[in-house]
Amino acid sequence: MNSYEPLYIDYLIYFNRDQDYFECHEVLEELWLKCDRDSFYKGMLQIAVGLYHFRNGNLRGARMMLQSAVELLEPYPSITQGIELERIVKEVRELLEGLTDANSDSFPYRDLTIVIQDEVLIQAVNLRSQHVKPNIPQRRSPTRGRIYEEKMRALQQKQQ
Repeated sequence: MNSYEPLYIDYLIYFNRDQDYFECHEVLEELWLKCDRDSFYKGMLQIAVGLYHFRNGNLRGARMMLQSAVELLEPYPSITQGIELERIVKEVRELLEGLTDANSDSFPYRDLTIVIQDEVLIQAVNLRSQHVKPNIPQRRSPTRGRIYEEKMRALQQKQQ
């Protein structure tokens, strides 16, 4: 048994294994709301959203999310919630430098990896990843919430 939230473990799986930043947002937003809008989870969520925007060519959105993530996460200790937080924040800062450069349009996209430091968390991620199905191809739009549910109802009605 570990003390890590299952949604946090899922986030780490989607982030590191699948680079599915859209799903990262989905699972961590649920945890963020459950935990009274905890700033750590918000910062981690914003890293995923920033990478999602960057990968999809929305450089302005990427800069905004990544900058906010850095500001939220910098006050935390270098090792937080079982991960090397200082390392990922440093890598996000490096992306931000490239994205704010005069030649940011040609700055190459790259995925990031969250280094897990706590052995208990590593084991929890490894165990859970056997049950979390990869989202391939990665989703590009919401699959939860009111708008999604309305679209699905409309689609089901068309099929009847």
